[in-house]
Amino acid sequence: MDNQAISALLDSILAPWVRELNLTPESTNHNEITLRLPYSEHLKHAGGVICGQVFMAAADTAMVIAISQALGAFQPMTTVSLNTTFMRPVKLGDVLVTARVQRRGRNLVFGEIELRDDQGELAAHATTTYALLNQ
Repeated sequence: MDNQAISALLDSILAPWVRELNLTPESTNHNEITLRLPYSEHLKHAGGVICGQVFMAAADTAMVIAISQALGAFQPMTTVSLNTTFMRPVKLGDVLVTARVQRRGRNLVFGEIELRDDQGELAAHATTTYALLNQ
């Protein structure tokens, strides 16, 4: 999928509140995609850092796109697990969200996501399992 197809997919499958994160495609290959999460003050919680819910939504979204890329098109799927480790706070700047498909089975897909701050430092790491539906 090219950037235009990825943007169209983001517009068509996401809940309205997730679309408000304004995720945009940065780079892609067969089993990996990087999305840019643009910085916005409204993503921060009272502690002055981007809240974990934003990172988890961005990670989940990036993996759906990475799986769609690996499958050649979007297929209905659901998140079975999303385990996230927050490694450093992010106060300012865009975040790059890179999702990689680690293993694709008949019904389950396993993946890994890295979220890096604008300095390239690892801010959060997630592992995921998705169930492919309607097979």
